[in-house]
Amino acid sequence: MIVAVVLIFIVRLFQIQILDTRYRNSADNNALYYRTVYPMRGVIYDRKGQMIVSNQPSFDVVVTMRNVKDLDTLALCSSLDITREFFESRMADIRDRRKNPGYSPYTRQIFLAQLSVSEVSDFKENLYRFAGFDIDRRSIRKYNYDAGAHLLGDLGEVSKSDIEADEYYRQGDFIGKQGVEKYYEPLLRGEKGVEVLLKDAYGRIQGSYRDGEFDELPVSGKNLTLSLDIELQQLGERLMQNKIGSIVAIEPSTGEVLCMVSSPSFAPSELSGRHRGENYQVLASRNDKPLLNRTIQGTYPPGSTFKTSQALTFLQEGIINTRTQYPCSGGFSFRGLHVGCHQHSSPLSLNFAIATSCNGYFCWGYYYMIGDAKYGRPQNALTVWKDYMVDMGFGYTLGIDLPGEARGMIPNSDYYDRHYNGSWNGLTTISNAIGQGEVTLTPLQIANLGATIANRGWYIRPHVVKSIEGQEIDSIYSEKHQVRVDRENYEIVVQGMRQSVIDGTCKAANNKNYLVCGKTGTAQNRGNDHSVFMGFAPMDNPQIAIAVYVENGGFGAVYGVPIGALMMEQYITGGLSPESEAKARMYSERVIDYGEEER
Repeated sequence: MIVAVVLIFIVRLFQIQILDTRYRNSADNNALYYRTVYPMRGVIYDRKGQMIVSNQPSFDVVVTMRNVKDLDTLALCSSLDITREFFESRMADIRDRRKNPGYSPYTRQIFLAQLSVSEVSDFKENLYRFAGFDIDRRSIRKYNYDAGAHLLGDLGEVSKSDIEADEYYRQGDFIGKQGVEKYYEPLLRGEKGVEVLLKDAYGRIQGSYRDGEFDELPVSGKNLTLSLDIELQQLGERLMQNKIGSIVAIEPSTGEVLCMVSSPSFAPSELSGRHRGENYQVLASRNDKPLLNRTIQGTYPPGSTFKTSQALTFLQEGIINTRTQYPCSGGFSFRGLHVGCHQHSSPLSLNFAIATSCNGYFCWGYYYMIGDAKYGRPQNALTVWKDYMVDMGFGYTLGIDLPGEARGMIPNSDYYDRHYNGSWNGLTTISNAIGQGEVTLTPLQIANLGATIANRGWYIRPHVVKSIEGQEIDSIYSEKHQVRVDRENYEIVVQGMRQSVIDGTCKAANNKNYLVCGKTGTAQNRGNDHSVFMGFAPMDNPQIAIAVYVENGGFGAVYGVPIGALMMEQYITGGLSPESEAKARMYSERVIDYGEEER
């Protein structure tokens, strides 16, 4: 019996001390403290190597509740420049397991996050007076330019769902919330390290355990080089001051996004640091929605810029050719339906129709296509039409490397069957011909249309990151998407867009140093019309394709064309001439008065 009892004790002790880690972990937790060492987040550069986002030191004030004793609350509040009410509210929130599910009085909890050196200096000097409180070193984003807020994105504290979705995160960690910061979060964040520290019986840190033998160094996040031209971005944001709308520019040969301006905007630094939450609430409450990234989330009628896609479709389907002429006596008039147009000569051919942005010409082309007997019935004809639109990059997301991209709207035959009980034709849906009615695109899709025409029939998926740590990005951003329209038909449309700049609606875009091709748009709206421009330059060696959308700006030539011309000049020549700089100042100072109805 004695031998049996001894054997049982030996087996049990072996289980407890060797096999079962619970007691060892508990003992370790009483003696050791594992401090997380946060990595430096990846730095972000523009296409020319300019550092646009880096890191700067910040500090978290942390508290271990069980160690808080004889606290001089007034002195602590004074050193952190907070009120007694805030202190009590914050301590209550930390203890509230509904708000703070991971709470334990034995573990460190964040009391205040992301304080600057100046904000924490007084507290640090008096830290010995505040038992239970300590400081953890972190970093926050530093923005070297007050531009590109929507594209770059921001960092915010992780939510409960973030923690549940990825075991990397713990309460109090920060994560990319929008833009590049969110899309490339797994690359930018790096890997955490750990520092093993020895505690005494009172929980006080005594120093490093075994001279750091078991410490793990953090791994910094990867650096990103964007396709963004920060100087072009700054000019775009300057030109869009006091206006609502967007500018998107793409390098046609690569699909690289050169600028993405969404207006109104804000300084990226407003959503960084201790006051992020307050600033976010202020921005979110504004009627003009500065947090909305209109470049990829705004869906608009493309207006007459859409006529280029119609011309390509009609040419490819044999509905028209370069000799085809249609009448336009103040617009399209047929069977009691009238779509207005400005005055110009009639009848007219395709080249002149593009140059003058004739509504009548494209309405006739659309009407004849939807009613063409070779398709059998209007539903079949519209399906063919819709397939061309989707092939050109409309109706679905393009797949840009940013979160939240909208798809826009290209109606199909089922849509009209539901709304008209199957009884409709080309006249019923005639607004599609001129980029109105149910058709909506994002500014990114309009710019991509310009890039496709510039390339004479193909595009590469638009993207904002050029390389990661010097390595090229995923191959999906180098594959050509070939539109099923012949190159010769694209050449015809290019000639029409060139004619528009020479003596049509885009005259203000003409430049003596290079050949510009363009197309205006005046998109109808409940309030004032939207001013739109889509173009590219140079004509035969395109370096930039651009879309400008100014809400309630009137005719396309009023705001869209001159702003687009200035942006192209900045990128192609590397700067603005004195004359152009004067124009830039003039347009940046112009204010569009947006009433509540238009907002």
